[in-house]
Amino acid sequence: MAAAAAAAVGGQPSPQSEPPQPELGRDKAATAAHLKAALSRPDNRAGAEELQALLERVLSAERPLARAEGGGEEAAAAGGGGGGGSGGGPGAAEEEALEWCKCLLAGGGGYEEFCAAVRAYDPAALCGLVWTANFVAYRCRTCGISPCMSLCAECFHQGDHTGHDFNMFRSQAGGACDCGDSNVMRESGFCKRHQIKSSSNIPCVPKDLLMMSEFVLPRFIFCLIQYLREGYNEPAVDVSSEKDLHKVLQLLGPQISFLEDLTKMGGAMRSVLTQVLTNQQNYKDLSSGLGENACAKKSHEKYLIALKGSGLAFPEDKLTCGMQDQAAGTSSLAVSGFAGATGTSGQVDSSDEEDQDGGQGVGKRKRVKLSSSVKDQSIMDVLKHKSFLEELLFWTIKYEFPQKMVTFLLNMLPDQDYKIAFTKTFVQHYAFIMKTLKKSHESDTMSNRIVHISVQLFSNEELARQVTEECQLLDIMVTVLLYMMESCLIKSELQDEENSLHVVVNCGEALLKNNTYWPLVSDFINILSHQSVAKKFLEDHGLLVTWMNFVSFFQGMNLNKRELNEHVEFESQTYYAAFAAELEACAQPMWGLLSHCKIRETQEYTRNVVRYCLEALQDWFDAINFVDEPAPNQVTFHLPLHRYYAMFLSKAVKCQELDLDSILPDQEMLMKLMIHPLQIQASLSEIHSNMWVRNGLQIKGQAMTYVQSHFCNSMIDPDIYLLQVCASRLDPDYFISSVFERFKVVDLLTMASQHQNTILDSEHERSMLEGALTFLVILLSLRLHLGMTDDEILRAEMVAQLCMNDRTHSSLLDLIPENPNPKSGIIPGSYSFESVLSAVADFKAPVFEPGGSMQQGMYTPKAEVWDREFDPVMVILRTVYRRDVQSAMDRYTAFLKQSGKFPGNPWPPYKKRTPLHPSYRGLMRLLHCKTLHIVLFTLLYKILMDHQNLSEHVLCMVLYLIELGLENSPEEEPDEEEPVGGQERCHDSWFPGSNLVSNMRHFINYVRVRVPETAPEVKREPPASTSSDSFASTQNSGTAQVFSLVAERRKKFQEIINRNSGEANQVVRPKTSSKWSAPGSTPQLTTAILEIKESILSLLIKLHHKLSGKQNSYYPPWLDDLEILIQPEIPKYCHGDGMTAVERILLKAALQSRLNKRIIEEICRKVTPPVPPKKTSSAEKKTLDKEERRQKARERQQKLLAEFASRQKSFMETAMDVDSPETDIAMEIVTPEQQVSEAVYDCVICGQSGPSSEERPTGLVVLLQASSVLGQCRNSTEPKKLPTTEEEQIYPWDTCAAVHDVRLSLLQRFFKDSSCLQAVSIGWEGGVYVQTCGHTLHIDCHKSYMESLRNDQVLQGFSVEKGEFTCPLCRQFANSVLPCYPGNNVENSLWQCHSNKSLQELIKEVEELQEQLGIFPSETNLSKEMESVMKDIKSTTQKKYTDYSKTPGSPDNDFLFMYSVARTNLELELIHRGGNLCSGGASTAGKRSCLNQLFHVLAMHMRLYSIDSAYNPWKKLTQLMQDMNSQLCNEEQPEVPVLYRDVSSLLLIQILTMPQPLHKEHFTCIVKVLFTLLYTQALAALSVKCCEEDRLAWKDLGTLKKNTCNAEKSWEVLLSLVISELSKGKLYLEGETEELGMVNPIAWSPDNIERYLQQFCLPFLRITSLLQHHLFGGDLPSCQEEEEFTVLASCLGLLPSFSQTAHPFTSASCLDWPVPAFDIIPQWCFEVTSFSERHAEQVKVLLIQESKWDLPHLLQLPENYNTIFQYYHRKTCSVCTKVPKDPAVCLVCGTFVCLKGLCCKQQSYCECVLHSQNCGAGTGIFLLINASVIIIIRGHRFCLWGSVYLDAHGEEDRDLRRGKPLYICKERYKVLEQQWVSHTFDHINKRWGPHYNGL
Repeated sequence: MAAAAAAAVGGQPSPQSEPPQPELGRDKAATAAHLKAALSRPDNRAGAEELQALLERVLSAERPLARAEGGGEEAAAAGGGGGGGSGGGPGAAEEEALEWCKCLLAGGGGYEEFCAAVRAYDPAALCGLVWTANFVAYRCRTCGISPCMSLCAECFHQGDHTGHDFNMFRSQAGGACDCGDSNVMRESGFCKRHQIKSSSNIPCVPKDLLMMSEFVLPRFIFCLIQYLREGYNEPAVDVSSEKDLHKVLQLLGPQISFLEDLTKMGGAMRSVLTQVLTNQQNYKDLSSGLGENACAKKSHEKYLIALKGSGLAFPEDKLTCGMQDQAAGTSSLAVSGFAGATGTSGQVDSSDEEDQDGGQGVGKRKRVKLSSSVKDQSIMDVLKHKSFLEELLFWTIKYEFPQKMVTFLLNMLPDQDYKIAFTKTFVQHYAFIMKTLKKSHESDTMSNRIVHISVQLFSNEELARQVTEECQLLDIMVTVLLYMMESCLIKSELQDEENSLHVVVNCGEALLKNNTYWPLVSDFINILSHQSVAKKFLEDHGLLVTWMNFVSFFQGMNLNKRELNEHVEFESQTYYAAFAAELEACAQPMWGLLSHCKIRETQEYTRNVVRYCLEALQDWFDAINFVDEPAPNQVTFHLPLHRYYAMFLSKAVKCQELDLDSILPDQEMLMKLMIHPLQIQASLSEIHSNMWVRNGLQIKGQAMTYVQSHFCNSMIDPDIYLLQVCASRLDPDYFISSVFERFKVVDLLTMASQHQNTILDSEHERSMLEGALTFLVILLSLRLHLGMTDDEILRAEMVAQLCMNDRTHSSLLDLIPENPNPKSGIIPGSYSFESVLSAVADFKAPVFEPGGSMQQGMYTPKAEVWDREFDPVMVILRTVYRRDVQSAMDRYTAFLKQSGKFPGNPWPPYKKRTPLHPSYRGLMRLLHCKTLHIVLFTLLYKILMDHQNLSEHVLCMVLYLIELGLENSPEEEPDEEEPVGGQERCHDSWFPGSNLVSNMRHFINYVRVRVPETAPEVKREPPASTSSDSFASTQNSGTAQVFSLVAERRKKFQEIINRNSGEANQVVRPKTSSKWSAPGSTPQLTTAILEIKESILSLLIKLHHKLSGKQNSYYPPWLDDLEILIQPEIPKYCHGDGMTAVERILLKAALQSRLNKRIIEEICRKVTPPVPPKKTSSAEKKTLDKEERRQKARERQQKLLAEFASRQKSFMETAMDVDSPETDIAMEIVTPEQQVSEAVYDCVICGQSGPSSEERPTGLVVLLQASSVLGQCRNSTEPKKLPTTEEEQIYPWDTCAAVHDVRLSLLQRFFKDSSCLQAVSIGWEGGVYVQTCGHTLHIDCHKSYMESLRNDQVLQGFSVEKGEFTCPLCRQFANSVLPCYPGNNVENSLWQCHSNKSLQELIKEVEELQEQLGIFPSETNLSKEMESVMKDIKSTTQKKYTDYSKTPGSPDNDFLFMYSVARTNLELELIHRGGNLCSGGASTAGKRSCLNQLFHVLAMHMRLYSIDSAYNPWKKLTQLMQDMNSQLCNEEQPEVPVLYRDVSSLLLIQILTMPQPLHKEHFTCIVKVLFTLLYTQALAALSVKCCEEDRLAWKDLGTLKKNTCNAEKSWEVLLSLVISELSKGKLYLEGETEELGMVNPIAWSPDNIERYLQQFCLPFLRITSLLQHHLFGGDLPSCQEEEEFTVLASCLGLLPSFSQTAHPFTSASCLDWPVPAFDIIPQWCFEVTSFSERHAEQVKVLLIQESKWDLPHLLQLPENYNTIFQYYHRKTCSVCTKVPKDPAVCLVCGTFVCLKGLCCKQQSYCECVLHSQNCGAGTGIFLLINASVIIIIRGHRFCLWGSVYLDAHGEEDRDLRRGKPLYICKERYKVLEQQWVSHTFDHINKRWGPHYNGL
């Protein structure tokens, strides 16, 4: 404390009034109470001074920082230097200061109570909870007024949003909860807490409660500001300053948190804070830097330095004052050498700093500076701080928006006064924010923080309007954006590189590449969404001019120049930045403005925009020196000015009823306007024709992005619309010729069969011609902006997308261009979206395909959509990939075939269009201009003559255009009208008029063509009749002139120019046109005259013949049926191929004019075959047969393919049958038909067949995997649920694995270890499961196969080092080969009838066979392989699952492990069969089972261990011991009593230690003997379970029956014997312990007992039957569940026969005692009773063996995913107690783990991998909470499995991106469980990758 006092030197109060030292020593509370009292007096000056002094001392600013900076000069300056000395480490003084503040605020009371008291006065009408990035929040579109509305989870769940359109989202930039704010959301959506307008009943705050706060807080905040001033150093001075800033912020952490806590106290405290922050007087008093306080001066100086360093000036230094004065002088962007009148000392603007380093950058294009812009200087350069709030914000920006400061500033927002003050301050600092952002290294984080703040301020319309009016918000924003972009301008190289004056942004700059501009742009978009603000913008001409200026920076950016020689060495990716910039900075503000121009009253706005847009365009054309020819081989996709103009035109006509012509410019301007959009369309075609391939892939990327769904309605749609507008107003001949010229196919359009194209390689001609025609079709038939309503557009878009492919709901939402209302993630009227969707599509629920690929819910077009609405034009317009067009056509074809509407290969259907809006009628003139007709005629002729480079697609488009022309013909003309004379004589010789209907019938006899001299046409003489005078005489025999499109276009252009502007432009003519003639490249052209004698109609009819391949195939339909002409039934929509199209056109032509009808009939009457000119005759003959041959070849190929596909399919069905263990498999391992002596195997590698031999063994392809599935069985049928609350927890006590573990450890406590290890089986956890695909291979072949895999460099999904491979035939995953034992698989003497040996003889034989020692097999290849596979099996599982003995490495361990492997595989097979054998049959597992081979391998190894004959359990079972007592006593640890041993384990031990192959009779003998033991165990367990009275009753009943004939086969007798024997020990003495028996006493009726005994024995019988089935073949009988026991018993030979059906069957009748029961049972019981003498409490537990296990299941999941998400996503991990970044939960046991969390890593294993080893022996199934996806870990690999939660549309939502409610899909979960239980993850899931233990 002394330190604090010492440091306080010099302050406003004079030193005398300083309280004496000891007072500080008094405890703080007392001081605070004393001061509070002093201040409450009416005359409180003294109190105030005293408090001032105290605060001076406590809050003195130097110490902490001095200490942080190593106690430098500041500490010395602090007076006496003692400041830095004491205080115990950094931070102690701050702690102390905070303690003081808390005490003072509370005025002597407790701080906690004070907080509570203040909270009581909180009129909490608003929630205002502030969150940072990654927080999970909600957005409800139904309740939101602003699209940015968001709610915290608590408010969302407390409100009622059922049936609303809401979603959950992860906050990107942070946000705040809007609950309670009726400006942003509807009140109906408020939660319960914020519904009540509670301000009325909150009592008014007592004055003295917050009195101290009003005194203390100004000081506290000023102290904070001083810290911030002290800590800041200009980055330019000192490189490490970034770290320092972080240090300062860390030191200030507690102070800012303290302020944050204050804001959370509620409204009362917030209003005090607002008062403090905005009070200008306080600020003046404290921070002016006057007065004698040294440190205050120093900090004020630092503040001024910081201001100057920011390129800002303190207003007093300037001549100007305040915001309003216009600062004369040049822009700060002019090179900064002017320390002139304005006195800005050393101002360096950020753009100049960058310039100095940018200049030297190699290959960087020189930046351009604009010094002309004289803008409002004050916006950019002046800042004057008048309050704490303003300076706090200044420092917040300087320190690049530290999160804590941002949160504090936002937490204050619920206070209305603060909100207004803060918004104004924010706007005032806007330019400064932009400058800081541009310099920042962390621009991403900073952007997020800026938006976090601004979205809270600008989403509120009222506030935005107020700031716009009072603070010139719009001016500031536009100016700041303009300044920002000005820093990265370069000279445009479009058009005229040398002289261009246009500047564009450089897309390679960081500013654009990193999207640094987006916070500012997104604010701008946000405020434009408010009508009142947007109107201001649209009315302000100055702003519009500035804005168009801004947009023109993007006009023509990212120019592409076509590479003609070699491939570019570096593909620039700047196009991403360019497209993003145009969309965000130009298009989105445009859509924002458009959304306010919807009604007639807003006409004025549109006129303004259009006017300034045209001016900007005119300036642009001037700047790039544009006349009429675009520069060749250049294209830019960015024409935002054109698009603004187009979109406002469209709006004007559609919504505002403006007259189009009133806002269109003159013809010349229209011609210029159309050039660049047309250039883009031609370039698209060039790019798709691979003409730009040397520019790399990125150019294709641009072409795709341009039409992609998020961009198309801001890019290609406006472009096409603009071209439609130009086409409707310009001369059609000019327009058409321009199109063909731009597409470079003019030279192709000649009648001659050869031509010379100077500008296009012949391989590109076809696709360019297709491109040009397709473009015309789109131009003429698209109606998006020409009269369709919004709903029709939506429907057309949706149909187009669905026709390409079936779509999920979310991808449809994504693919349909939204009407981008800025920032809304909404398609306006998403209700109409749903209704249109249900009208055009059917929902296909998600299905499963065997093979495991999971489908999502899909929408597919309804039949009537294919039938009536499929529109290929729309599909072509919207496809990003060309293959989608093909896909749509294929689907259409399939539909027609299926519905029987059209069998062949259909052409794209012709669809009638919605009527044109009257303003655009002129567009149809394109169809009725001679130029187009000449082109169509030429193309039809060329197609008929089979000229090269023409395709079906060309014909299709030609016919489409003709049909469009007939549909849209002008009013009927009188039929015989003569052509009008006049100036249009240029090609009268081709066609008389311009109407298509009459031109169709016009015959053209001769045509002059220019052809290369080599062409065949040159040789022929023209016909004699054509003397030059004769063909002028009759119009019909004339020769059409050579027609040049280019000349045509020039002439028209000239006319227009002359009409417009006299001679001004003539001068430039030659220069531009010279570019096109390529001198010297062409061979000589000469003129020839061709005889044609065709009209369009005759060409069509001949085409029909050609298409049908028959002569005279066309017959006018009206000749048979006149009705057709009277009531034409022409459907709106027509299916069919080329022939149907021709028929349709001819019918329409005939309908429209009588003459046409007559001419068609005449042509058909002539019945002439189409005579081509002589030269092609030979070729022509061939074409028809060529077509036929092609057709046949095609059919043959189809047939072959189909056959191949069906073969492949049948193979796949057999090979991939992994999913369903129910179906049979075609590839059997063995065919036991005749009694073969040896099994024959096929090797799938070398293809040879043969037996497996010792020398060259064959093996089965197997996959070994450790499995804990068995251990997951539980003994309750009640399914376990995944915990979703703290109360529900899962305890693994009742799992099978746990029970078996406990049992083994109990036995090991009391009995001899070696015998314990033979009394049970292990492998419930970590057991090795062996499965095979059933294919075999030679082991030596396999080795070389593995060698080749090792050398294969391809990345496989598996690791060859670990022995993994895929089966060479079926590609199933495997990791070992199991050798096949030579000899027959199925025992020969199989079903020989039971031999007549008695049971006694057999027992003897078995014993002798066991005595034979296993001879160690000779070293053959086979035995080596068997050893190696045994090693594989052992190494498959972890050591902890194989070592159970007390002496490590004892052979007993191996022995136990080996027979347990057999047990595991049998038990698992049983589970795969559903837990019982009722279904019977030879299992598929039998076909694919490798158990037989596995037994041979295990038996061979187990024979190596001999069991000491004294301990052989066989003896105990079949002989009476002489002296039981002596045997028990002579060992310190006895052997395990027989009654405690697991009978199934004994069975396996007995069988595997016998020499193989085993005889069936010996097997049966072993089973019979073991069954007697099992039965006795059942009786003993039963006797323990029933109560005392029952026991006595049974005991007596049994003794009565003891002497009946077959007493040994009656359970009553045996039970009574067991009871009486066991009673001799201490077994029953203990009180009836509850936990053992049934808690509820069951009435043990004889029936119940019989049932219990059968249930007890069944598991053993099942295992034994399976074993018998595998060892000896033979089917398992199927049966009902009730009779399973009987059937199995008889199948095993326990039941003599089924003859005694008379009296009811009892289980006891299966007994066959090798030694009289009355002798052997007492012997067995004696072992137990003698054990009970010593350990009475364990005896019972060990007797009752749990035999009934339920099948293994995964945890049950809740219906709704939100339940899981809300509980787990904030849950802390039990290991590291943090909330994990990627939480996951195990679906097997419910453990919560950190995925990839380094926090829980142990020895380089992350937690999920570790858990998968502990819980599933290497298999883990985890649900990733934040992604809703399931991940599978299998050993060293993992894969994403998919999600079992789907939304209402049947889709997954990976990573919860859409945040819609998700519901469990039970079928999927079942499939997951099925794959887990059947161990088929490896086979079914294809995408595996290594996880390197990092999950």
